[in-house]
Amino acid sequence: MMRNPDQILSVAQMRAAEDALIAAGETVDSLMERAGRGAAQWVWRMAGGRPVTILCGPGNNGGDGYVIARELHQRGAQVAVIAPLPPATEAATRACASFSGAVSEEGAGGVLVDCLFGSGLTRPLSAELFGLLRRLAAAHHFRIAVDLPSGIESDTGRPLNAGLPDYHLTLALGAWKFAHWLIPAMQAMGARRVVDIGVTPVAEAAECIARPALFAPPRDAHKYTRGLLAVVGGAMPGAAMLAARAAMHGGAGYVKLLAPSRPLAAPDELVVEEAPLDRALADSRLAALLVGPGLGRDAAARGRLAAALSANRPTVVDADGLVLLEPSLLDGCSAPLLLTPHEGELARLCDAFSVSGDGRVARAQALARASGGVVVAKGPDTLVAAPDGTLRIAPPASSWLSTAGTGDVLAGLMASRLASGAEPLHAATEAVWLHGEAAHLAGPVFSAAGLVQMLPGAYAACL
Repeated sequence: MMRNPDQILSVAQMRAAEDALIAAGETVDSLMERAGRGAAQWVWRMAGGRPVTILCGPGNNGGDGYVIARELHQRGAQVAVIAPLPPATEAATRACASFSGAVSEEGAGGVLVDCLFGSGLTRPLSAELFGLLRRLAAAHHFRIAVDLPSGIESDTGRPLNAGLPDYHLTLALGAWKFAHWLIPAMQAMGARRVVDIGVTPVAEAAECIARPALFAPPRDAHKYTRGLLAVVGGAMPGAAMLAARAAMHGGAGYVKLLAPSRPLAAPDELVVEEAPLDRALADSRLAALLVGPGLGRDAAARGRLAAALSANRPTVVDADGLVLLEPSLLDGCSAPLLLTPHEGELARLCDAFSVSGDGRVARAQALARASGGVVVAKGPDTLVAAPDGTLRIAPPASSWLSTAGTGDVLAGLMASRLASGAEPLHAATEAVWLHGEAAHLAGPVFSAAGLVQMLPGAYAACL
């Protein structure tokens, strides 16, 4: 079976995947050899002739470290192994015995390889181990974490100790773990790479969002076959206008702004309809709706949100729409729904829908189940959760996205993909990728309007 380089596994899923490999003929020792040899390749490259210090813990993560040490030693590298605790598993004991070099008490100067604890850690490091790790990190110019940095909880990305060191490279063994892609852990991991040990695709595993495959319209396409999107405007026309501008570059063939009055700065190519909202929403050609950017939060805004949801079209709810959304407004709605909360809006929606969870992943999944919609939990570690439990996590995007209006751009892209005919989960992940790529193309200190200008280039990267 082919590997899935994008899958993200929980601790339980990773253990089950390793058990499946063992049931198929591997052993703990053979998997440790694969992991250690694969990691040693990366350490060798990064060391570049510098001395290497490997900090080995008592478990199998420490066993991986002994294999790395042996491989580097055999290549002629200067290797110091520091083992504050003796091996506590049979495989780690055998790996330790295979290393013919000396075990030291200190190391400094070159590359530190952290093999103290891996993905199964659930409690803080002891004061002694934490102090040792910090001293060694401070004494080395380069730092590599094997599987995960020691002191990180794998399934949530939470640090179990305050003040853990950061790393220049993190080598995920076998598959990505959640902590590799979640704040705050991912900020301290540097570059990330997967070391293949033979893990095959795991059913229901989360995945990283990858570059989508998009297509040019067919030769016989016209604006309606490509999708008519209506952006429901409100009290603040600027945000709705920005979302509409973004939507024009997201694949939809026709974008219309349903506004209480015509904005002064509407571009010539944007159709602005000032008809009563109920009448405008009755257009049978509408393929999707976006409601929320610039909507306002008063009674009139709530009425416009209710009207949009009552139209029962595929709908993206963003910004003010999320503040106003209540479960009762979804009664009778069966069309696809996308919700795009940032952290504060996610907390507010979880309260409104009476759901909870340990961490953002669990909360986003619980909200998706309760609302019946795809939830895009925005942030430096954007998550896309579907009602059936499917989970996608975006690779880190530019931190320059932390400026006003970029969320409206993302909402417009999602609605445009939805109007183009993409399924809700795909519409969300495609838009998230395009948004991140546009930010990459924009460089530093861009505005939301500048981000919109980069969308054609981002789209072209997917054709």
